[in-house]
Amino acid sequence: MLQESNRVEFKSTLNEKLEKEIVAFLNNQEGGILYIGIDNNGHPVENPQIDAMQLKIADRIKNNIQPSTLGLFDIVTDNMEGVDVVKIIVSSGLEKPYYIKSKGMSPGGCYMRLGTSTQPMPTSLIDELYAKRIHTTLRNIISPRQDLTFAQLKIYYQERGLELNKQFANSLELLTPDGRYNYIAYLLADENGVSIKVAKYAGKDKVDLIENEEYGYCSLLKATNHVLEKMKIENVTKAKVTSTKRVEKNLVEPVPMREALINAVVHNDFSREIPPVFEIFSDRMEFTSYGGLIQGQSRKDFFSCSSMPRNRELMRVFKDVGLVEQLGSGMSRILKAYDESVFEISEHFIKVIFPFSTGKENVSIDKSSGDENGDENGDENGDENGDEIKILNILESEPDSTAQKLSKKTGFSARKISRIIKKLRESGKIIRIGSDRKGYWKINE
Repeated sequence: MLQESNRVEFKSTLNEKLEKEIVAFLNNQEGGILYIGIDNNGHPVENPQIDAMQLKIADRIKNNIQPSTLGLFDIVTDNMEGVDVVKIIVSSGLEKPYYIKSKGMSPGGCYMRLGTSTQPMPTSLIDELYAKRIHTTLRNIISPRQDLTFAQLKIYYQERGLELNKQFANSLELLTPDGRYNYIAYLLADENGVSIKVAKYAGKDKVDLIENEEYGYCSLLKATNHVLEKMKIENVTKAKVTSTKRVEKNLVEPVPMREALINAVVHNDFSREIPPVFEIFSDRMEFTSYGGLIQGQSRKDFFSCSSMPRNRELMRVFKDVGLVEQLGSGMSRILKAYDESVFEISEHFIKVIFPFSTGKENVSIDKSSGDENGDENGDENGDENGDEIKILNILESEPDSTAQKLSKKTGFSARKISRIIKKLRESGKIIRIGSDRKGYWKINE
């Protein structure tokens, strides 16, 4: 049963304490979730006009709390025991301390979470947080160009049924305090100097580069969508055909791959002018986002599935156009399919390494015709069915295998390996990518 905690608060109805609770979660290291429509005992309470309530909540959070909260909260509806309740997901903000606008940056306006309660923040802590406040956000960095246009951005909003009015630059926080376009505007503009690289290598290292494509110099939204399409194509479905079963499996789980890719873009530290990089090897995909953990964020915070966006303005836009579904949901989707070991975290970057699936655990082998491995030596033509499958399975998991390595793994003679490879090539089941020395085998579906 859901219970109140340092990150969870219940309110049976919308009341005057909304801003106080939201401020406390913004100042909390892990953010939090406020449910409206659940009493103190955890039971759902019916609230009329729930859609209108959500609009009021969004308006109060945006207008009554400072610094800006855009991109730091998400409002959704949950159904509990047949009753719709409002769920407000709040990220930990980077510009602490947050406070109620009418009360100012004082104990009467700044709040924090202590256990399951919300308490006024001591003046000493307010001063300490303010001294550490990060002022070098992209919002405050002036765009290298001021002749920016946003036709692509408007199209993405229109596709979601949203219209950007003449004040969109202000409402999306694309302006510096003195009214000039900021770096967020630069990233989202039709033309910029930012490019995302996708590199593909023949083997397991960076020695033999076979593709090096760049997606960019356009709106970051457009570039991200192009990279998503490219990686979707590269994430092929491999098929294994046995005498009893055909098994199909992507190299990488599609949903975690998409979430990790978008996270790498939206959380990248663009202030360093280094875009994220996506690399494809013969046995894995690597996504590198620059900037490391956010100041004050621990590894535990990072894996807690609570959102702490580095670039909240970008997060807000990506969510508006449907690239991000719900704050904090990306990490949970990744960790459902992979464990934390796929992440490599350093002071300067965060890398996600997705190993390719071999699918071996899903292959069914027909043992009715004899030994599980078939006739290991066979005649010099091979059995041309089970033996081909055995070679295909090895090449799928180790595409850089040589004839000598295949012979050692299977026990087949070099002559038999040569004959099977020739037949697989002639039938189009495999193709050679690159040179005989540095290339690798690609399995066709």
